[in-house]
Amino acid sequence: MNYADFQFLKFDHKPNGVLVITINRPEVMNATNGRLHWELTKIWGVVTDDAKTKVAVITGAGDQAFSAGGDLEWVAGMVGNPKEIANTMTEASDVVYNMMACDKPIISAINGVAVGAGLAVAFLADISIMAEEAKITDGHVKIGVAAGDHAAILWPLLCGMAKAKYYLMTAEFVNGKEAERIGLVSLCVPRAELMDKAMAVANKLANGSQQAIRLTKRSLNGWMNMARPIFESSLAMEMLCFLGEDAKEGVASVREKRAPKFPSAQN
Repeated sequence: MNYADFQFLKFDHKPNGVLVITINRPEVMNATNGRLHWELTKIWGVVTDDAKTKVAVITGAGDQAFSAGGDLEWVAGMVGNPKEIANTMTEASDVVYNMMACDKPIISAINGVAVGAGLAVAFLADISIMAEEAKITDGHVKIGVAAGDHAAILWPLLCGMAKAKYYLMTAEFVNGKEAERIGLVSLCVPRAELMDKAMAVANKLANGSQQAIRLTKRSLNGWMNMARPIFESSLAMEMLCFLGEDAKEGVASVREKRAPKFPSAQN
């Protein structure tokens, strides 16, 4: 693939080797549909192969969202559908492993709400910079599925097990200031300063020793590599939940804008 092949990602190549990637579905708060989810697995190989790119910065189009989770119809299409579940499981794994394998440093500029696959991309970035006003949540349990994709491999490393369990089991939102305080993100700044700060960090990395920076990334990723069995187990558990009644009720409750009544919680 090359940059022209992407439908929902747009690119701004800076002369010093910084590449700004924008998740570009602002009309739906940059939510992931099937095509965008697939594109988020493929872009990191393109970045790796691009000799002109030294650093990638990824953000969301507009002022409201980095990426507000999965399109409801796309998520609903997985419920009870083994073929779609298997495909999504492969892609969710690819997002994690391809971002880790990309030898260029990745910076996320989290400008607004980040949920689902968008949150995975935001947090798997090597450096995450979040607007104070932005909010994130791993909302899996809200729709009746286990926290899979990136959460089990990453959250305990970032914020510790106590906070990871609390936020992943309750799906409460976290704002930028709290995310920085507990270690979920690298930095937090006012939204008006977000892209300036992200570009300042990117420029610093682009002017640094490329070999040293890339090998430092590779070394530190060893901590996440040790957690691969945990990640793959969590991802399988998430996908298993899509075959159950709770997921059906969870999607229905979101569609109908009401609190869920999960079958597994009924006496």
